[in-house]
Amino acid sequence: MSDTPSTILLIDDHPMLRNGVKQLIALDASLQVIGEASNGEQGVEMATQLDPDLILLDLNMPGMNGLDTLDKMRQTALSGRIIVFSVSNNEDDVVTALKRGADGYLLKDMEPEDLLVSLRQAAAGKMVLSEALTPILAASLRENRPGNDRDIQSLTPRERDIIKLIAEGLPNKMIARRLNITESTVKVHVKHLLKKMRLKSRVEAAVWVLQSNHL
Repeated sequence: MSDTPSTILLIDDHPMLRNGVKQLIALDASLQVIGEASNGEQGVEMATQLDPDLILLDLNMPGMNGLDTLDKMRQTALSGRIIVFSVSNNEDDVVTALKRGADGYLLKDMEPEDLLVSLRQAAAGKMVLSEALTPILAASLRENRPGNDRDIQSLTPRERDIIKLIAEGLPNKMIARRLNITESTVKVHVKHLLKKMRLKSRVEAAVWVLQSNHL
Protein backbone atom coordinates (compact mmCIF):
# COMPACT_ATOMS: atom_id res chain seq x y z
CA MET A 1 0.00 0.00 0.00
CA SER A 2 2.86 2.34 0.86
CA ASP A 3 4.28 1.76 -2.64
CA THR A 4 1.19 3.28 -4.24
CA PRO A 5 1.46 7.08 -4.52
CA SER A 6 -1.34 9.25 -3.17
CA THR A 7 -3.25 10.83 -6.06
CA ILE A 8 -3.76 14.60 -6.28
CA LEU A 9 -6.08 16.84 -8.30
CA LEU A 10 -5.08 20.51 -8.73
CA ILE A 11 -7.87 23.08 -9.13
CA ASP A 12 -6.44 26.54 -9.88
CA ASP A 13 -6.96 29.07 -12.66
CA HIS A 14 -3.24 29.93 -12.93
CA PRO A 15 -1.40 27.54 -15.32
CA MET A 16 2.06 28.61 -14.08
CA LEU A 17 1.11 27.90 -10.48
CA ARG A 18 -0.29 24.48 -11.40
CA ASN A 19 2.84 23.69 -13.39
CA GLY A 20 5.13 24.71 -10.52
CA VAL A 21 3.21 22.65 -7.97
CA LYS A 22 3.13 19.69 -10.37
CA GLN A 23 6.92 19.85 -10.82
CA LEU A 24 7.41 20.04 -7.06
CA ILE A 25 5.10 17.08 -6.40
CA ALA A 26 6.93 15.06 -9.10
CA LEU A 27 10.00 15.14 -6.81
CA ASP A 28 8.12 13.06 -4.21
CA ALA A 29 7.54 9.42 -5.14
CA SER A 30 4.72 9.12 -2.58
CA LEU A 31 2.59 11.75 -4.38
CA GLN A 32 1.22 11.91 -7.92
CA VAL A 33 -0.80 14.58 -9.76
CA ILE A 34 -3.46 12.78 -11.80
CA GLY A 35 -5.47 15.78 -12.99
CA GLU A 36 -5.61 19.56 -13.36
CA ALA A 37 -8.64 21.84 -13.59
CA SER A 38 -8.61 25.55 -14.41
CA ASN A 39 -12.00 26.39 -12.88
CA GLY A 40 -14.53 25.19 -10.33
CA GLU A 41 -16.97 23.55 -12.73
CA GLN A 42 -14.22 21.52 -14.36
CA GLY A 43 -12.77 20.76 -10.93
CA VAL A 44 -16.03 19.27 -9.61
CA GLU A 45 -16.39 17.17 -12.77
CA MET A 46 -12.81 15.85 -12.58
CA ALA A 47 -13.03 15.22 -8.83
CA THR A 48 -16.15 13.10 -9.36
CA GLN A 49 -14.55 11.26 -12.26
CA LEU A 50 -11.12 10.64 -10.71
CA ASP A 51 -11.95 10.55 -6.95
CA PRO A 52 -8.36 11.49 -5.97
CA ASP A 53 -6.89 11.03 -2.49
CA LEU A 54 -6.26 14.76 -2.26
CA ILE A 55 -7.70 17.88 -3.90
CA LEU A 56 -5.75 21.17 -3.80
CA LEU A 57 -8.33 23.90 -4.27
CA ASP A 58 -7.74 27.60 -4.96
CA LEU A 59 -10.21 30.04 -3.38
CA ASN A 60 -10.17 32.95 -5.82
CA MET A 61 -11.21 31.74 -9.26
CA PRO A 62 -13.41 33.37 -11.89
CA GLY A 63 -16.88 31.87 -12.31
CA MET A 64 -17.49 29.34 -9.55
CA ASN A 65 -15.17 30.39 -6.72
CA GLY A 66 -13.35 28.04 -4.37
CA LEU A 67 -15.98 28.07 -1.62
CA ASP A 68 -18.81 27.28 -4.06
CA THR A 69 -16.64 24.54 -5.56
CA LEU A 70 -16.03 23.18 -2.06
CA ASP A 71 -19.79 23.15 -1.37
CA LYS A 72 -20.46 21.27 -4.63
CA MET A 73 -17.78 18.68 -3.92
CA ARG A 74 -19.07 18.15 -0.38
CA GLN A 75 -22.45 17.23 -1.92
CA THR A 76 -20.82 14.36 -3.84
CA ALA A 77 -19.49 11.07 -2.50
CA LEU A 78 -15.79 11.92 -2.72
CA SER A 79 -13.50 9.85 -0.52
CA GLY A 80 -10.49 12.17 -0.77
CA ARG A 81 -9.53 15.17 1.33
CA ILE A 82 -10.04 18.74 0.14
CA ILE A 83 -7.28 21.20 1.02
CA VAL A 84 -7.68 24.91 0.28
CA PHE A 85 -4.48 26.30 -1.27
CA SER A 86 -4.67 30.08 -1.30
CA VAL A 87 -2.77 33.38 -1.09
CA SER A 88 -5.35 34.64 1.42
CA ASN A 89 -4.55 34.55 5.14
CA ASN A 90 -7.73 36.50 5.87
CA GLU A 91 -9.39 35.17 9.02
CA ASP A 92 -12.85 35.05 7.42
CA ASP A 93 -11.55 33.05 4.45
CA VAL A 94 -9.76 30.54 6.68
CA VAL A 95 -12.61 30.03 9.15
CA THR A 96 -15.29 29.95 6.45
CA ALA A 97 -13.40 27.37 4.38
CA LEU A 98 -12.93 25.09 7.40
CA LYS A 99 -16.55 25.47 8.47
CA ARG A 100 -17.74 24.61 4.98
CA GLY A 101 -15.86 21.35 5.00
CA ALA A 102 -12.22 21.91 3.99
CA ASP A 103 -9.83 19.36 5.51
CA GLY A 104 -7.03 21.90 5.74
CA TYR A 105 -5.82 25.31 4.61
CA LEU A 106 -2.37 25.96 3.16
CA LEU A 107 -0.84 29.22 1.98
CA LYS A 108 0.77 29.50 -1.45
CA ASP A 109 3.80 31.32 -0.06
CA MET A 110 4.86 28.40 2.16
CA GLU A 111 8.27 26.79 1.61
CA PRO A 112 8.24 24.04 -1.06
CA GLU A 113 9.54 21.36 1.31
CA ASP A 114 6.89 22.34 3.89
CA LEU A 115 4.21 22.00 1.22
CA LEU A 116 5.35 18.46 0.40
CA VAL A 117 5.33 17.51 4.10
CA SER A 118 1.81 18.94 4.48
CA LEU A 119 0.56 17.08 1.39
CA ARG A 120 1.95 13.80 2.69
CA GLN A 121 0.29 14.41 6.05
CA ALA A 122 -3.02 15.35 4.41
CA ALA A 123 -2.92 12.23 2.22
CA ALA A 124 -2.46 10.17 5.40
CA GLY A 125 -5.62 11.70 6.85
CA LYS A 126 -4.05 14.32 9.07
CA MET A 127 -5.39 17.86 9.30
CA VAL A 128 -3.07 20.43 7.77
CA LEU A 129 -2.85 24.15 8.41
CA SER A 130 -0.08 26.57 7.48
CA GLU A 131 1.84 27.54 10.60
CA ALA A 132 1.13 31.24 9.99
CA LEU A 133 -2.61 30.54 10.23
CA THR A 134 -2.60 28.93 13.69
CA PRO A 135 -2.79 32.22 15.65
CA ILE A 136 -5.49 33.50 13.26
CA LEU A 137 -7.63 30.42 13.87
CA ALA A 138 -6.97 30.51 17.61
CA ALA A 139 -8.12 34.16 17.80
CA SER A 140 -11.30 33.32 15.90
CA LEU A 141 -12.05 30.42 18.25
CA ARG A 142 -11.72 32.65 21.31
CA GLU A 143 -14.27 35.03 19.81
CA ASN A 144 -16.68 32.29 18.74
CA ARG A 145 -17.17 29.98 21.67
CA PRO A 146 -19.26 26.93 20.82
CA GLY A 147 -22.89 26.65 21.80
CA ASN A 148 -24.24 23.73 23.79
CA ASP A 149 -26.18 22.27 20.87
CA ARG A 150 -23.82 19.28 20.51
CA ASP A 151 -24.06 16.49 23.05
CA ILE A 152 -20.91 14.43 23.48
CA GLN A 153 -23.05 11.71 25.10
CA SER A 154 -24.61 10.97 21.72
CA LEU A 155 -21.28 9.44 20.67
CA THR A 156 -20.37 5.84 21.45
CA PRO A 157 -17.27 5.25 23.62
CA ARG A 158 -15.36 4.20 20.49
CA GLU A 159 -16.42 7.37 18.63
CA ARG A 160 -15.31 9.45 21.61
CA ASP A 161 -11.90 7.75 21.49
CA ILE A 162 -11.62 8.54 17.79
CA ILE A 163 -12.71 12.19 17.98
CA LYS A 164 -10.14 12.73 20.75
CA LEU A 165 -7.38 11.28 18.55
CA ILE A 166 -8.58 13.41 15.61
CA ALA A 167 -8.15 16.46 17.86
CA GLU A 168 -4.56 15.33 18.52
CA GLY A 169 -4.01 15.47 14.76
CA LEU A 170 -3.61 11.74 14.19
CA PRO A 171 -4.32 10.35 10.71
CA ASN A 172 -6.64 7.36 10.22
CA LYS A 173 -3.77 4.89 9.98
CA MET A 174 -2.35 5.96 13.36
CA ILE A 175 -5.81 5.97 14.97
CA ALA A 176 -6.35 2.42 13.70
CA ARG A 177 -3.02 1.34 15.16
CA ARG A 178 -3.65 3.06 18.49
CA LEU A 179 -7.10 1.48 18.89
CA ASN A 180 -6.16 -1.86 17.32
CA ILE A 181 -8.87 -1.69 14.65
CA THR A 182 -8.72 -1.51 10.85
CA GLU A 183 -8.30 1.74 8.94
CA SER A 184 -11.61 1.13 7.11
CA THR A 185 -13.36 0.81 10.49
CA VAL A 186 -11.89 4.16 11.55
CA LYS A 187 -13.23 5.77 8.35
CA VAL A 188 -16.74 4.45 9.08
CA HIS A 189 -16.62 5.73 12.67
CA VAL A 190 -15.35 9.16 11.53
CA LYS A 191 -18.19 9.43 9.01
CA HIS A 192 -20.79 8.53 11.66
CA LEU A 193 -19.46 10.83 14.37
CA LEU A 194 -19.23 13.82 12.00
CA LYS A 195 -22.86 13.26 11.00
CA LYS A 196 -24.03 12.83 14.60
CA MET A 197 -22.30 15.99 15.78
CA ARG A 198 -23.26 17.96 12.66
CA LEU A 199 -19.61 18.64 11.86
CA LYS A 200 -18.47 19.02 8.26
CA SER A 201 -14.85 17.96 8.54
CA ARG A 202 -12.11 16.57 10.76
CA VAL A 203 -10.79 20.11 11.23
CA GLU A 204 -14.14 21.33 12.55
CA ALA A 205 -14.33 18.26 14.80
CA ALA A 206 -10.88 18.96 16.22
CA VAL A 207 -11.73 22.63 16.76
CA TRP A 208 -14.92 21.66 18.61
CA VAL A 209 -13.05 19.22 20.88
CA LEU A 210 -10.32 21.75 21.64
CA GLN A 211 -12.91 24.43 22.43
CA SER A 212 -14.84 22.22 24.82
CA ASN A 213 -13.77 20.46 28.00
CA HIS A 214 -15.79 17.32 27.36
CA LEU A 215 -12.87 15.06 26.46
